[in-house]
Amino acid sequence: MDKELLQRSIQFLEDFTTENRINLIDKNIADRTRYITVVLENIFQPQNASAVIRSCDCFGIQDLHVIENTNEYTLNPDVVMGASKWVDLHRYNETEDNTLDTIKSLKEKGYRIVATTPHTNDVLLPDFDLSKGKAAFFFGTELTGLSDVVMEHADEFVKIPMYGFTESFNISVSAALVLNHLATDIRRTKVNWQLTEQEKMELKLEWLKKSVKKGDILLSEQHKRWKIE
Repeated sequence: MDKELLQRSIQFLEDFTTENRINLIDKNIADRTRYITVVLENIFQPQNASAVIRSCDCFGIQDLHVIENTNEYTLNPDVVMGASKWVDLHRYNETEDNTLDTIKSLKEKGYRIVATTPHTNDVLLPDFDLSKGKAAFFFGTELTGLSDVVMEHADEFVKIPMYGFTESFNISVSAALVLNHLATDIRRTKVNWQLTEQEKMELKLEWLKKSVKKGDILLSEQHKRWKIE
């Protein structure tokens, strides 16, 4: 959709929306980022999967990538609390090697592949350098961790500092800790972490459609009146 049509569509749906809702959408879009993204590999516990997508929303991460090799990604509505409406979920489940496909896709988009693991001391989370470019943080299951494929193709490894006997956090806690640190740290840097103006407009339109009752249908009918296919 070109910029002019995007703007017309946004203005049309804003007429069905309260000013407070529009202000909230604009505020959250200003805080959204694709500079950092999250990847879950083969997560099987619905409560943890749901908690991660909720953390993504809370910390302004727009994209969550889910690799489904043997476990299907499911959401627990009592945990997710509607966050799945506001985060773009990308699922990889169509090939025999979904993990490798995900890595290739993200690298083509300019992401560094960052494996989060308690077993490799490449860099501690507070020392991770966000200025080196976009980063995709991979999280594995509590039982087996990340696969060998991720470990072999990772550009960097990150470890959360720990000071107790327990070897690792569960997946939802790990993701929340990593995102809390990164979401705070990125706003202290000079990197261009925010969405582009085009991305902001596209996201605002999608959120307005979800905020207005039957918003997608209303907009589709209006496009017909504007004689837009």
